[in-house]
Formats: sequence, C-alpha cells, structure tokens
Amino acid sequence: MDKRLYRSRNDRKLAGICGGIAEHFGWDPTLVRLGWILLTLMGGSGVLIYLILWMVMPEAP
Repeated sequence: MDKRLYRSRNDRKLAGICGGIAEHFGWDPTLVRLGWILLTLMGGSGVLIYLILWMVMPEAP
C-alpha cells in the first residue's frame, strides 16, 4: 500500500503537521502533539523539525 504523508486538513491546530503524522501512522494526535512539546522543551529541536515539515509536507488533497 502506497500511503503518503500529508498535512491534515481536519485535525489541525496550527499547520496540520501533528494531525497528519497521527493520521499516517494511526496514532492519537494528542500523543504526537505531546511528543512535539517534549522535543521543543528539551533543546528546541521540535520547533525546527516542525518548520521544516511545514515547508516539505504537502497539504492533504
């Protein structure tokens, strides 16, 4: 099965990155958001990763 990673149109708080990752892997979006917050608080890499994904990930069709 060829499933692509897209930003979510339905489950978005800012750009739909966490919602899109959660939809792709079948995870709870809240857990993905908590992981992003932990990455951000533990050195700030979460912000950089989020911005890169925002530019790279296409929005869901």
